[in-house]
Amino acid sequence: MLNNCKIIGIILYLCNPFQLMKLMKQLLFTLVLVGFSMGINAQKSYSAQEEIQLDIHHSASNLLAYSGPKQVQLTKAPMGKKPFYISHYGRHGSRFLIDKKDYSNPRLILAKADSLGKLTPLGKDVLRRITILGDEAYNRWGELTPLGAKQHQQIAKRMYERFPEVFANDVCVDAKSTIVIRCILSMENALMQLLTMNPSLRIRHDASKFDMYYMNLQDKNLRSQRKDSLITATIQKFANQYDHSGSLMEKLFNDADYVREKVDARKLTENIFKLAGSVQNTESRKKITLYDLFSDEEIYDYWKVQNISWYVSFGASPLNGCKQPYSQRNLLRKIIEEADSCIRLDSPGATLRFGHETMVLPLTCLLDLDNYGLQTDNLESLERKGWANFRVFPMGANIQFVFYRENPQDQDVLVKVLLNENEARLPIKSSDEPYYKWSEVRDYYLKKLDAYQEN
Repeated sequence: MLNNCKIIGIILYLCNPFQLMKLMKQLLFTLVLVGFSMGINAQKSYSAQEEIQLDIHHSASNLLAYSGPKQVQLTKAPMGKKPFYISHYGRHGSRFLIDKKDYSNPRLILAKADSLGKLTPLGKDVLRRITILGDEAYNRWGELTPLGAKQHQQIAKRMYERFPEVFANDVCVDAKSTIVIRCILSMENALMQLLTMNPSLRIRHDASKFDMYYMNLQDKNLRSQRKDSLITATIQKFANQYDHSGSLMEKLFNDADYVREKVDARKLTENIFKLAGSVQNTESRKKITLYDLFSDEEIYDYWKVQNISWYVSFGASPLNGCKQPYSQRNLLRKIIEEADSCIRLDSPGATLRFGHETMVLPLTCLLDLDNYGLQTDNLESLERKGWANFRVFPMGANIQFVFYRENPQDQDVLVKVLLNENEARLPIKSSDEPYYKWSEVRDYYLKKLDAYQEN
């Protein structure tokens, strides 16, 4: 059951009794979680803080590496209904950090301090670790990692195995990607996996600016609202409240005056915490970690600030007029239009789309999957109400609309939605949850989209 990170953690912490005790506590939590998940559709609910205690990697928010669905067995479809079409939008798999300065800036700061004799022994070792990360990512900024390729192979394999009827015989799989190379390679890895399982599939794949109006809509008006002064001030307030940079500086530097005069402590701390979260997506995860630099409280607090930031920037926050999820209005219309067209066919196959977390998160909120369309002014209560970013948009995140019917003449089409391969609830009444009448789902969302007024 131990993953590579846990094994590495044991090796790294073995000489430190306190850290070993901390690791054993995390391992115990993990074993308990595995015990629950082994049961069919185990629904044990954990708070975001508990999930981070179970696995600190969840604190990485959008840098969390996709590990697959928690739901072992899906709910059986109503009598006679069989899956026949899938419409999907997925995020690319694990990648390196996009901005090379995320690697070079902390490395330069620590290297300069080291040349002046200002680093502690731990500071010197952190410089070594950051150098390893930077070397692996060199000239691959933002590119798909080997783990990212594997994630999409596994997602495609599970999709095929869960819904073999959709991929039977020589059906067509229509795949599109944004024009970013990590998304294109994610698409290709998924398609190659499907072809190994059924060489008869007819594959169409493309990545063109022609489709960007719905695959990656950039709404200038909504984007400007994310940088509204009130939103910026709100995020800054929380960042100030949960700032632990002083603790890290004491661990890394041996001269407080030097830090005060030469180092932007908060910026460096945020940078190193981001690097800590990114390690899990790389091959370096097999030999190093940076999470040992932060206490449990610090890890949770830094995630909490990120969670709030993502909510007010992309969620249905009243601070942004509850409008940010409508950045994906074109994508949702396209999903509905293509579904209406495909379900008229005897064997429509699948429509696969590959993009980014900044589409997956607002689309989830627009759909109000599992109450992610939450609107609240009380940001401190956000996670208590179930809004936790890492549950929505890890690397490889995906939303799958799976359509069911008895046969091509059956007009009573049902649909269920999977969020990261787990059955999700829609804001629509149904006696067969998580299955919903497509006609009702379609009408509900079209009405919602039609009511939106662009400024």
